[in-house]
Amino acid sequence: MDGVLIVAKPAGPTSHDVVALARRLTGTRRIGHGGTLDPFASGVLPLFLGFATRLVEYHLGDDKGYRATVCFGSTSTTDDLDGELSPVDGPVVTRQQVIEHLASFVGPHEQRPPAYSAIQVGGRRAYAIARAGEAAELAPRHVEIRRLALLDWDDADPERPIAVVDVECSAGTYVRALARDLGAVLGTGAYLGALTRMRSGPFTLDRAVGLDTLRAAAAEGQDAVRRLLLAPDAGLETMPSITLTAGEVADASQGRYVRPAAGIGGAGEGETVRLVDPSGRLVGIARREARRLAPEKMARQ
Repeated sequence: MDGVLIVAKPAGPTSHDVVALARRLTGTRRIGHGGTLDPFASGVLPLFLGFATRLVEYHLGDDKGYRATVCFGSTSTTDDLDGELSPVDGPVVTRQQVIEHLASFVGPHEQRPPAYSAIQVGGRRAYAIARAGEAAELAPRHVEIRRLALLDWDDADPERPIAVVDVECSAGTYVRALARDLGAVLGTGAYLGALTRMRSGPFTLDRAVGLDTLRAAAAEGQDAVRRLLLAPDAGLETMPSITLTAGEVADASQGRYVRPAAGIGGAGEGETVRLVDPSGRLVGIARREARRLAPEKMARQ
């Protein structure tokens, strides 16, 4: 079973839990995912099955879109609602102040990762160091916020207002660190109260499959599960494709360079391209080297 399954992860299970469930329901061992979601977070979790697992690397740099609930007036040890909360005596935060300071975060900047993160520090995970009561030096990472927009504002409790924010950002951005830093620049505390990933690259929540839908399809049979899958190269439509003859597919599958009879088209030197057979089915990924193609990842024929 080869393809992309866009799952709508609910809050609660880990991303690993969702992958394990998908393995059981699809009968497929080879499954990878396109970016971990914390247990409390929900939303788009792309799963890559079979041959599609070899294409995950082409999605790792995809931008992400989130809907984040930011709670002001307290800090959290984990920068989200799962941590230990500590009230902060700071100024009352207004809606207009939040709008103005959100604008200051748009663009490239250096972001300090949360203390409780999976980043490796001296061979240990940062969260393991934090749980041991030790302090870890986490180097800032370069991220870019493409867009921030305030969607909702609740100041029923003026000392503890809540903002709902749309976030468009580069891969590797910690939205809970963004909430933490927003509270800091406003002279108070803030943490992430809820998070929904609306988009992961080209994969959007409105096209995602709920776990109950996946369970129902699995109960109906493998054909029903297959109907939920997108093609293995879904989301890579901007990557040039080159059609090979049956003989060229056989050569590429053996790792041999090929000079396509159909030509290389507009692929530039060193550019990665999709290889498709005469029926239009993806058979592999190659890189252009001069006038020929060097196979890099080929499906089993």
